Amino acid sequence: MFRRKKDKNDEGKVDASKLIRIETPIADLPESIHPPKVASLSSEQQSKYLEVLKHFQDPELKVPTAEKAGSGSEASLEPLKLQEKAWLTRDCFLRYLRATKWNVSDCVSRITLSLAWRRQFGIDCFGEENGDALTAATVEVEEETGKQVVLGFENDARPILYLKPGRQNTKTSHRQVQHLVFMLERVIDFMPTGQDSLALLIDFKEHADVPKVSGGSKIPPIGVGKEVLHILQTHYPERLGKALLTNIPWLAWTFLKMIHPFIDPLTREKLVFDEPFPKYVPEDQLDKLYGGVLDFNYKHDVYWPKLLEIAAQKRAHYLARFEKFGSRVGLSENDLRGTHSNLLHPVESATM
Repeated sequence: MFRRKKDKNDEGKVDASKLIRIETPIADLPESIHPPKVASLSSEQQSKYLEVLKHFQDPELKVPTAEKAGSGSEASLEPLKLQEKAWLTRDCFLRYLRATKWNVSDCVSRITLSLAWRRQFGIDCFGEENGDALTAATVEVEEETGKQVVLGFENDARPILYLKPGRQNTKTSHRQVQHLVFMLERVIDFMPTGQDSLALLIDFKEHADVPKVSGGSKIPPIGVGKEVLHILQTHYPERLGKALLTNIPWLAWTFLKMIHPFIDPLTREKLVFDEPFPKYVPEDQLDKLYGGVLDFNYKHDVYWPKLLEIAAQKRAHYLARFEKFGSRVGLSENDLRGTHSNLLHPVESATM
């Protein structure tokens, strides 16, 4: 169970001469950080992977257009779009296989459910430039105070998404969930070759420059918390590599205890409470507020357009390489995110 530490670690003040002024996201992984090596699959795991690959390579495959159909109706079925095939990578299949403990049937069902959810949520086209219904304009008002920021990479090359509930600027609504999903998709855009998980840095500190909003709260209602957990655990399996939480008020601890039964054990293991952030993030990738040397100040009219620009460039690069390597289900994200000329991870034959 969650326990509050009596003595919070203090990162201390940073030498001002070392500070690096920055107002926009860090586009690329620095050469000093390297993703960990990935273990090879066993023969049994490889066999199960090929079963999943074969299912989604079926040219006649159709999947539902919604995770949950309307009352008294069934969701219609439609073939996979090209952008959905780009999402169905080798790495995607392996994430869902690990999440379902290598149960092929459960894995196929979970991926199908996520495809349907992505269609219903409006993120099935790899960015609004390709047809996503969830657009930057939809959620921009939520981002005006910088309550969610993509900035830097942690020790294992995971891109970092800062969540700052204390900068809450809107009333509780479904748009807040849309904003979180939008930012999750953007931090995924920033993932470097060899890394397919992200890091969350969650700071509950209040901010005097953000006026309190009537009907707004830095601690979400339990229903919203459960919805977000469902989305993270069901549709982003194995994406969370580490979550660092700090400045946790008693109300937040109470909230965490309430949603504790809904958090799966694997997710719980990735939560770190009130430990120094520099233990997990290089100082030149970390905000000075947490012991790093990045002198970051959020300016919406500077940060937001640059985030969208960099993310769009990375998606274009990914999709161009997807086309270059045959637009096939089961391509490796290492090949799709990389810059090398030749295919390093050919799609295996799924003939069985």
